[in-house]
Amino acid sequence: MLPSVPLLQQIGLAILLTVTVGWAVSQARLVRRHRFGAPAGNGTRPLLRAVPRQTGPAGPPSERVELSAAEREAFAGLVRQLDGNERH
Repeated sequence: MLPSVPLLQQIGLAILLTVTVGWAVSQARLVRRHRFGAPAGNGTRPLLRAVPRQTGPAGPPSERVELSAAEREAFAGLVRQLDGNERH
């Protein structure tokens, strides 16, 4: 016990620390459950292995845009730049 701190303050500090540790543990469990896709209940929900398709009957329709020759060349240059294969 700390000699210069009254007993009531020490009890309050112990309660506050206990509540803080409990809160931190519960937040860590919630974040871990959300991050790794762990099921919240009985474990019947499968984990997400890939991003679901966004087109098709359940998703929005796909869009198509015609590019000019200059736009296609600029896009190809950007892809080469991002890919690291700078070919001229």
